[in-house]
Amino acid sequence: MAFLRSLSAGVTGLRNHTMMMDVIGNNVANINTIGFKGSRITFGEMFAQTLRGASSGSGSNGGTNPMQIGLGASVLSIDTIFKQGGIEMTGGEGDLAISGGGFFVVNKGGKPYYTRIGAFSVDDQGRLTQGGAILQGKIADQNGVISSGTRLQDLKIDLDRKSPAKATSLAKFSGNLKTDAKIGDSTDSTVTVYDSQGNPISLGIKYTKTADNTWSWSASVPTPAGATISGGGTGTVTFNTNGSLAGMTFDGGATKLGIATGLGTDDLSVDLNFGTVGEFKGITQNSGTMSVAAREQDGYAAGEMTEWKIDTSGFINATFKNGQTIKLGQVMLAEFNNPNGLSRSGDGLFDVSANSGIPVLVDAGGSSRSAIASGCLEQSNVDLPEEFTKMIVAQRGFQSNARVITTSDEILNEIVNLKR
Repeated sequence: MAFLRSLSAGVTGLRNHTMMMDVIGNNVANINTIGFKGSRITFGEMFAQTLRGASSGSGSNGGTNPMQIGLGASVLSIDTIFKQGGIEMTGGEGDLAISGGGFFVVNKGGKPYYTRIGAFSVDDQGRLTQGGAILQGKIADQNGVISSGTRLQDLKIDLDRKSPAKATSLAKFSGNLKTDAKIGDSTDSTVTVYDSQGNPISLGIKYTKTADNTWSWSASVPTPAGATISGGGTGTVTFNTNGSLAGMTFDGGATKLGIATGLGTDDLSVDLNFGTVGEFKGITQNSGTMSVAAREQDGYAAGEMTEWKIDTSGFINATFKNGQTIKLGQVMLAEFNNPNGLSRSGDGLFDVSANSGIPVLVDAGGSSRSAIASGCLEQSNVDLPEEFTKMIVAQRGFQSNARVITTSDEILNEIVNLKR
């Protein structure tokens, strides 16, 4: 009977709005789940029964449209909404949030997954993990260089990592030698340089006026005991009449200062930089205070790691006690042609599907429009007022379909009573 179709249609409506409440309930349940992406459900009309087909018009008769009755509604799709969630600062050194459409790549049980959850912590092996999933990225070599073609690996924070010592190769000096100093007047400057093992060596430079606009210089290494000047330890520095540097030379044709450390390490070969010729940089000769000091030197001792941070490009930068910063690796992101095609795998993880496309690995802030915020977490993107509104719609839709069923039942009851 015709009205029996209304019973079936009403049942599909009840089923669909029950599923709509399931989606809404899951969204609301995850209102405070970090990195959570809400879902939406859409309905579509089911197959329609054709009572009469369409006919075309003729010379004396007009055309007729088809007569069809729908058989209810079905679930057309349940889509994940990948809009950006709010980013909240936490201060956690392993907390990461993605601004943009990328995903963190993680490995769990030997299988790659993709997630927006960035609450990572260091496990007993130094790996960055969350929920048992290990963050993937590219590992840098001992010099902090990530070679082209480096494959994805488990990212590790090696807390035993040390920054190796670097022997000094350049020392720059700055200051002023008094133009009215007498012949024989002198001043000293001292700088600490380092050998290949990071041992500090005190290097002293003495400047003595020998003529107008001309000074001699001589180097010495008072400490450590046993350290000596091995070559190029004396020379001349001259100035132009306006007080700018005219030139600096080594005696004996040397070009650099040699230092024998006496500590079983390689001899040092140090480039002494007194300034730029013709410019008022480095050491000048003018009236005023006579004082020369070391401006900088490029050596340093070995240092232990003090902290690590991840920047917006995903680089893991370790800072050491010697003031050096070395890259340990880089967090890589994955992007998909159709992120809505990803399959949820629980615990905030997504897996590829036949309709998601393959993951494309990108550098955050480089080849990707996504960036990483360190010390932050992305919050759920669920809009609670919107979900409550949908909840009312689902409730009214369920009630309306229930009325269809009860009304159809009353009609059936009337038919049964026709026999009486």
